[in-house]
Amino acid sequence: MFLGFGEVMARIATRDHRRWAQSVPGPVEVTWGGGEANVCASLAMLGNPARYVTALPDHAISRGLVSTLRGLGVDTSQILWRDGGRLGLYFVEVGSNQRGSTVLYDRAESAVALAAPGEFDFEGILQGVHWVHVSGITPAISQVACQTNLALVEAAKQAGATVSCDLNYRKKLWRWGAERDPKQLAREQMAMILPWVDVVIGNEEDAADVLDIHAPDTDVSQGHINAESYQHVARQIVSHYPNVQRVAITLRESISADHNNWGGMLYDGPSGESFWAPLDTDGRYAPYPVRDIVDRVGAGDSFAAGLLHALNSSDFATPGQAIQFAVAASCLKHTITGDFNYVTVEEVAALLAGNTTGRVQR
Repeated sequence: MFLGFGEVMARIATRDHRRWAQSVPGPVEVTWGGGEANVCASLAMLGNPARYVTALPDHAISRGLVSTLRGLGVDTSQILWRDGGRLGLYFVEVGSNQRGSTVLYDRAESAVALAAPGEFDFEGILQGVHWVHVSGITPAISQVACQTNLALVEAAKQAGATVSCDLNYRKKLWRWGAERDPKQLAREQMAMILPWVDVVIGNEEDAADVLDIHAPDTDVSQGHINAESYQHVARQIVSHYPNVQRVAITLRESISADHNNWGGMLYDGPSGESFWAPLDTDGRYAPYPVRDIVDRVGAGDSFAAGLLHALNSSDFATPGQAIQFAVAASCLKHTITGDFNYVTVEEVAALLAGNTTGRVQR
């Protein structure tokens, strides 16, 4: 069973690419979202047993959230219900063309931000779990959440589970360290988590922000990505943390808010080999041109879920197959509103087989 730990929130979004000034008062879209919850939801929809652990206040909205996860097949039996703390919120304004999307967080004093390690039954949480997934988001929300996150990964390794961590640097978070820059705080705290991690996942910026490891000949702010330079990044990560077996990096070239080129790389530590996806007919890296993006939020989480699914499957378990599956699954996420990636293994396999026309399936 897979296990994800983190904060899940109510996601409140404007409709039809509107700005907030145009949207309130008025109707908005309310769904759910949160990095590790998104991964668990995707894993469950891909047919895997997945357990999600968080802390929530016991009220009707939280119960509705949990019902949604349970309805997707996620095991929610180990969620901690607290008297103190609130449900976190985040607000999304979806951009278009040259106007980028924006995210506003309202998650201070949330239940999981207040829940100390001693409140969780790690032995029960890890029962039957072979893989634990965490991210750099949860330790960013509070010092207590950071301590709980670290305690969980330590317990997971002691229990013999594999641990994956998505670096997921969020510059609007990491505000709990007195007199420390958010980036400095992130680097200090993630350096304590990574020695317990087997698989590191990140995007084209995370290694620079969290680990101070930079890809040569790349300017993310201008949308310019040199894919092959990320071999250097991955090797540096493994050199710093020899416990890391694999490094997976999403590669996004942003032409506009509606048009991105999307791909990824997986570095296999034991063999020293790198694998890219997607590939053209000559075996060269050729990213998916993702145009008319519906919603890119959660794409990295769908990538992580696709990778974890593939590495634990009988059909896509080799590094080359795994990165192909992960990138295809996350490519499809760009077509789906909300944080969760509502796609099946069959739909991902169809994209891998070259079905890119979007024709009606009758």
